[in-house]
Amino acid sequence: MTICPLCGSTAAAYHQDKRRAYFQCPDCRLVFVPPAAHLSPADEKSVYDLHQNTPQDPGYRRFLSRMFLPMFERLPVGSRGLDFGSGPGPTLSVMFAERGYPMTIYDPLYAPDASVLEEEYDFVTATEVVEHFRNPAQSLSQMWGCVKPGGYLGMMTKLVIDQAAFANWHYKNDDTHICFFSRKTFGWLAWQWQTEPVFVGKDVTIFQKSRF
Repeated sequence: MTICPLCGSTAAAYHQDKRRAYFQCPDCRLVFVPPAAHLSPADEKSVYDLHQNTPQDPGYRRFLSRMFLPMFERLPVGSRGLDFGSGPGPTLSVMFAERGYPMTIYDPLYAPDASVLEEEYDFVTATEVVEHFRNPAQSLSQMWGCVKPGGYLGMMTKLVIDQAAFANWHYKNDDTHICFFSRKTFGWLAWQWQTEPVFVGKDVTIFQKSRF
């Protein structure tokens, strides 16, 4: 029996390739890799250490603008944020700070001061992060808990379309990618959080927390 790491339901086989098996939850629709096929923490970090993304890279800034622009449009002047999973070369936080929106960063490997998760922020971002979560229930709850009433949570991750597309999907071939979300999964999350998901483009989803 394989248990969904997001909602705890019993999941069913979804896809099998040469390296690992993938399961899908019938309730929240998360597609995931079971723990036995996860990389070790050391091997996972060695992959991230190869990333060479920096604020000086205009291509990386263009990539992050898919999150930056729709969030920026929604934020009151002076809003304060948290970049959850900022990685080895924090850049989105720099982009917001340049426009007068200071951001705190958190990353379990590169900026591991968990005390920043005890605060609340006007907005929280996670760009190309949630697909790496070993415990998505816990990590998503942490992020949502950091959002002030009326604030925003933005996540950027490529979305599962269907089983046929998944079979040929390059995104699943990254061994550090172990959780795959779809619009239905984000709809389930929104129901849990008593809000509505706003889908921006192909890979950005924004949630606003109720003020009450």
